[in-house]
Formats: sequence, structure tokens, C-alpha cells
Amino acid sequence: MSWDSWIPLLVIASSLLPGLIIFGLAEERVRLRTTLNLLGAVSKLALVGLMLWGVLHEHHYETRLALLPGLELVLRAGPLALLFVTLSTVLWLLTTVYAIGYLEGSPHRSRFFGFLSLCVTATVGVALAGNLITFVLFYELLTLSTYPLVVHRGTDVARRAGQAYLIYTVVGGALLLLGTAWLYTLTGNLEFTPRGFVGHLGPEHAPVLVMIFALLIAGLGVKAALVPLHGWLPQAMVAPAPVSALLHAVAVVKAGAFGIVRVVYDVFGVEFAAQLGVMQPLAWLAAFTIIYGSIRALFQDDLKRRLAFSTVSQVSYIALGVAIAGPIATIGGVVHLVHQGLMKITLFFCAGNLAETLGIHKINEINGVGRRMPWTMAAFTIGAFGMIGAPPFAGFISKWYLGQGALETGQGWVILVLAGSTLLNAAYFLPIVHRAWFREPPAAWPDERHFGAKETAWALLLPPMVTALMALGAGLLASTAFSPLEWARLVARREFYGS
Repeated sequence: MSWDSWIPLLVIASSLLPGLIIFGLAEERVRLRTTLNLLGAVSKLALVGLMLWGVLHEHHYETRLALLPGLELVLRAGPLALLFVTLSTVLWLLTTVYAIGYLEGSPHRSRFFGFLSLCVTATVGVALAGNLITFVLFYELLTLSTYPLVVHRGTDVARRAGQAYLIYTVVGGALLLLGTAWLYTLTGNLEFTPRGFVGHLGPEHAPVLVMIFALLIAGLGVKAALVPLHGWLPQAMVAPAPVSALLHAVAVVKAGAFGIVRVVYDVFGVEFAAQLGVMQPLAWLAAFTIIYGSIRALFQDDLKRRLAFSTVSQVSYIALGVAIAGPIATIGGVVHLVHQGLMKITLFFCAGNLAETLGIHKINEINGVGRRMPWTMAAFTIGAFGMIGAPPFAGFISKWYLGQGALETGQGWVILVLAGSTLLNAAYFLPIVHRAWFREPPAAWPDERHFGAKETAWALLLPPMVTALMALGAGLLASTAFSPLEWARLVARREFYGS
């Protein structure tokens, strides 16, 4: 194999190998475990940077390994894949730093970081998958590697949450596998192809293809938390804050949303999917999920559960952008893959800081916390305004393109959905911000830890500050050459215009 063929494998190995070594380390080997974690994250970031440069200069990165006769494991780095890979790699590095500080002195750290590495390996594999069978394999590895993270605390509540997560995701994986196998028997092909690979089938296959599409979307919709397949997500909030951040911003829900993008664009193709009549129902389902998740978030007093229902709503912007079936809406949906990740991981990091530093878990305990933890709450405020979609934050860019895309395709009803969601987002985020900055603090916090002159440990504070600045920069610098928006435009051009 050529050097360009090796790079996707090296990207996978950069987290897989350190993770396997970490499993065997004794708990007291803190320095070695930290070194392996950071070395893996930094080396993956360097390799991904190399691929970004290469793709811009027409390099072709592809690895093919035979699985079975007629089936290959294919890893391929295209613009869409690299958008997701870059997001996952950057946020994995920051999550690793955060987790090192969050889990300091806690038991089972080798097990935790081992599965964390396997989780990012699976996520990157999902992103780089060049065919549907490769996607399915890494998609299921993601389920297996995240379950131990959800139940990490070992409490009864954690085990019940893990059981719910496993039931939902295993059933979803079975539906995805069934749809994949059915599609293979019909086409003899599972290769991701620009504008899809099933469009050559005649109209007599339309009913079967609609059923296959429904199976694939249902299987992916579990992890993407589409209603009514979302029930596992709020329950999984019993997991440690780094895991919650991982589930919502980096790995699980993003893998589901990314899979929906792949199925529509690279399996069926936008035009052919529209001819089958499956895009409008997908748009309606995404719109319902957006409003439902926002309404449920409004009535949650637990901070992490409010953020969880916010994710149910926000991730469906990606599916909505895809389902609108226009180039401008595609830009909005694809770029939200990145924007939502940056904003939501910031919010979960901040929620973890409040819990670990002051023992705050409920929204009614947040009064005046901005005076005690100003940097944490400044980052939270940026994330919250981004989720609302206020300019100039990243979320505004996503909603602007979704709205413009809806008007371009004559689907004005989407504007009402976006407006309603924005008002609901404001209704459940602004009271938190107001409480934090303008209410009087209590005489004592629920369970305060002191860090000298610092508001909290540096490893807990640095990651949300970085992600908050990235979310702000993604909005302010949206038109620069290497922004997420420009990469989303590149994806849309290649999908709709072939250039």
C-alpha cells in the first residue's frame, strides 16, 4: 500500500493502540496513562491535519481490506468525513484533558480511559467509513465501547441507565444491519457513492427501497435520538460529565446524525430519495423532534437532563437540513454537526464543573454562581446563546442557512419550526443565565471544594474555555477559508453540483 493508503489506518490506530495498552495499566500508573492518552490524541490530531491539507490539494486517502468475498472494509477521507473526523479529534483531546482532571483520585481510571479510547476509535471509524458495512461495524463497536462508560459509576441508577441504553442501541443496530443486508441482496453494492448507488433501480423496486430507507433511518435514529427513539438519552445523564459530553457532542448522537447524512447523500442520493417520497416524512419527523425536545427541556430542573433534551432537539437540525433537500439547507445541516458539538460540549463541561466544584446539579441551585465561577459561567453563557441562535454565535449561522434553504425549496413551514424552537431555547436557557449572573448567591453551596485562588481545577476550566472560544469563532469567522461553514459549502457543492 502507498503512504496515502496507510494514513486512515494510522488515524484509527492512534487511539486504538493506546487504549489497549491503558486497559492493562495499574491504577497508580497515572503519569504513563496520561502520557498515552495525550500522545494518542495529539498524534491523531496531527494525522487529521495532514489529511485536511491533502484533501484540499487533491490527495486521495483510502484503505481497503478484504472482509469476505465481495465485502471490504473501506476507510476513505472525503470532505464530509473529515469534517466529522476533525470535530471528533479536537474534542477528544479536550475531553481527555477534562477527564484527567474530573476523575483525579477516582477508581477504575484505566478501564475508563481504555473504553474512552475505543469510543473515539469507533467514532473515527464511523466517520471514515467508505461503505455501509464498514459503517455498521464501527457503529456497533461504538455501542459496545460506550456502554461501560455509561455504567462507570456502578450505581443501581447507572446500571438501569446502561440497560436502557443497551436495549435501545442493540435494537437500533439490528434494524440497521437488517436494512444493510437487504440492500446488499438487492444491489450487490454497499459502496458510498456521491449522489447514491441505488438510483439505477427501476420503479418496481420503489416499495422495497422505501422500507429499506425506513429501516436504516430507524436504526440510525436511535443514536440520533429522533422521537420516539430518544428515551435512552436523558437516562444516560447519570454518567460522569466527560461521558455526557462525549455522548452528546462527539460520539453517539453525532454518529447517528452523521449516518442519516450518509444514507441520504451517499446511499440513496438526494434526488432519488425525493422521488421515493421519503424526504418529506423525514423532515416532519425532524421538525417534531426539534419542538418536542425543546418543550421537554423547558420542564427539567436537573441541569444535565435539561441539556439532554436540548440535544434531542438540536441534533435534529442536522436531519432537517438533509431532509429539506436543497444545497443551502444542506450547508446549514452539515455545519450544525460541528456547531452543535462545540456548543453542547461547552455546556456539559460547565455543568460538570458546577457539580464537581460546588455540588450543583439543579437549576434552582445556580443563583449567583457567576460571582463564584465567572469563567465557567462565561463559557456556559456563550454556549447557551449559541444554542438559542443569537448572532454572532455559531448557532445563528446554522439556523440562517436552514431558513434560507427552506425558502429556496418552497418549504416556508420550516421557518415557523425554527422560530418556535428559538423561542423555546431562549425560554429554557435564559433563566439559567439570569439566575447565574443576577440572583443573589446562597449562604453556602451544596458541596463546595476549594482550589485556592482558582475557581476550579485548571484541567476542568481550560477545556470549556477553549470550546467556548471555538464556538464563538465559528460564528465570527464563518467566512474564513478553513471554517466549518466553508467545509460544509464544499460538501454541498460536491453533493449537488459534483464539484
